[in-house]
Amino acid sequence: MDDFDEFYRATSRRLLQYAYALSADLGAAQDLTQEAYVRAWQRWSRLRGYENPEAWLRLVVTRLSTDRWRRLGLHRRVHAGLRPPDPAPEPSVDTVLLIAALKRLPPPQRRAVALHYLMDLSVAEIAAETGASTGTVKSWLARGRAALATQLSAQPAAPTLSNGGSDAR
Repeated sequence: MDDFDEFYRATSRRLLQYAYALSADLGAAQDLTQEAYVRAWQRWSRLRGYENPEAWLRLVVTRLSTDRWRRLGLHRRVHAGLRPPDPAPEPSVDTVLLIAALKRLPPPQRRAVALHYLMDLSVAEIAAETGASTGTVKSWLARGRAALATQLSAQPAAPTLSNGGSDAR
């Protein structure tokens, strides 16, 4: 296989330059060149008899480069249809005040209020999820509502919590 080593030394610089000219990316050119030589090594017993084995290498690099450009084009087309989501709007003053008031509630009350009013869970569902009794959940909700009402009544444009139904489902 000394003849392959000799062939490689004699042709690798030119082939890399050719691959670079096709790909316009040195890293890609190196990958293309390496892949072409791997394929040549696998077929060397047959290639060594060719009149111009370097031409065969250039053909391999050309085809690999074309495949690469096709993949990049497909990738670009697929991702062109995807766009980042629109930025979320800034929270309203009411939302900021409500979040600040919720942060001041003890964690069990905050969780119960959020589950009941934001996630629309019943008292029984909250009890099952938290492992507390329904009486405890009702207490958390009552205390949480009272604390929120006190905190938010002191603020201008206070938001209201409403679940559209009874508070003790």
